[in-house]
Amino acid sequence: MSAPAPSTLAIVDAEPLPRQEEVLTDAALAFVAELHRQFTPRRNELLARRGERRAEIARTSTLDFLPETAAVRADDSWKVAPAPAALNDRRVEITGPTDRKMTINALNSGAKVWLADFEDASAPTWENVVLGQLNLTDAYERRIDFTDPKSGKSYALKSADELATVVMRPRGWHLEERHLQLDGVSVPGALVDFGLYFFHNAQRLIDLGKGPYFYLPKTESHLEARLWNDIFVFAQDYVGIPQGTVRSTVLIETITAAYEMEEILYELRDHAAGLNAGRWDYLFSIVKNFRDGGAKFVLPDRNAVTMTAPFMRAYTELLVRTCHKRGAHAIGGMAAFIPSRRDAEVNKVAFEKVKADKDREASDGFDGSWVAHPDLVPIALASFDAVLGEKPNQKDRLREDVSVAPGDLIAIDSLDASPTYDGLRNAVAVGIRYIEAWLRGLGAVAIFNLMEDAATAEISRSQIWQWINADVVFENGEHATADLARKVAAEELAAIREEIGEETFTAGKWQQAHDLLLQVSLDQDYADFLTLPAYEQLR
Repeated sequence: MSAPAPSTLAIVDAEPLPRQEEVLTDAALAFVAELHRQFTPRRNELLARRGERRAEIARTSTLDFLPETAAVRADDSWKVAPAPAALNDRRVEITGPTDRKMTINALNSGAKVWLADFEDASAPTWENVVLGQLNLTDAYERRIDFTDPKSGKSYALKSADELATVVMRPRGWHLEERHLQLDGVSVPGALVDFGLYFFHNAQRLIDLGKGPYFYLPKTESHLEARLWNDIFVFAQDYVGIPQGTVRSTVLIETITAAYEMEEILYELRDHAAGLNAGRWDYLFSIVKNFRDGGAKFVLPDRNAVTMTAPFMRAYTELLVRTCHKRGAHAIGGMAAFIPSRRDAEVNKVAFEKVKADKDREASDGFDGSWVAHPDLVPIALASFDAVLGEKPNQKDRLREDVSVAPGDLIAIDSLDASPTYDGLRNAVAVGIRYIEAWLRGLGAVAIFNLMEDAATAEISRSQIWQWINADVVFENGEHATADLARKVAAEELAAIREEIGEETFTAGKWQQAHDLLLQVSLDQDYADFLTLPAYEQLR
């Protein structure tokens, strides 16, 4: 008697989308189902391990480099695989969601790389998940164009040699995709995003002289990197492409991963391209992990924590040294400014800040950096051109002058700044505005001339939570309390209603966003990720 056929993926509670059959083919869904069978149990174990590690940090209020992997760090002989030609020069990378207009603009932007984002810059509606995949395939097939219905402006791709190389970012391990289930169990969003993209485009990208390249978000340990490496090995065999074709860049955006950078590169060494130093998710992770640690772990206003803060310098310099020691690219942080079409003075001040930030990264040894808007590409490009010249990167700068002790990465109290009342107001204002847009399906949102994504909302609500639980006293004498947060949130909601008018306010998700922000900011049981309760409300 033959074995029963394996179950197939079911599409659950999802309205049909135009051309979805091109993405959700039987063969692609069979591949995603196999990824789910093979790797979701390990993913579940690793998520449980995150909780165990968090409990240990709560007990000890410290972190250290891992004794059990000391031999990996001490062994100078190993390097990551050489970068493929399409990823050797990464001096400017633009980030953004995979809607049709952004796909064209990012590819045309003049940046070397586009981080095509299914993660923090994309609210995971079914439409965004499926049509984002379709937009990328259409771009590779050069059958993509877009006409803005408001302005009538048309967008089309430039010639192939002028387009950015795509590095796709799937969702983090913590998120499920409720619309794809196997035997009633939701598939992890990471496997859906990776699986559909890889299955449809791996060979297509090889034919274009590139390859399936990925950014891996929210990684917390080298064991999570090992899981991704095993997925890459399996996937390459499954579709019949050579081992080592995949390349991945890991975002070091959690405090625990900062202590395992070398081990993360080691686990992915045949498939590693580099590491990236983000900011908001990294700070969010510090608050999340050290929220029981008392006053010395209390962060000041988010805008006061720049990359020049001592503990942030330790993190970025260690990242550059680690990457270059192992032959990997070190990619810097985000310039999130959105140029104003009305205020030249705002632009002038912001452009000077962006230039200073990118000059610092280039001189520190980074090989490239991120921007959120095409107008910032030339500024970042000039900073890196001045240091690199004709060289594609500066991996030969080993930064052996850098020495970082374990305590340096968590020396939060080395920063001479305190939380302010204006900081609380800003956290509430940005949090409500971002969550409202996210609940309407928008993940990349321009707020107060900055392009914000889910990491912004995470640091905003985490700071509100931390300041209340640490009984912070602001400079005006007010204590951070739940009642104060509710008062500020009510005032902000009223101000928004006044600003946009009753009809627009009612048509939006403003009350819902206000309530959700307060829920995740005030609950004693701190939610691991804002996007988990938010996803329950995303329709």
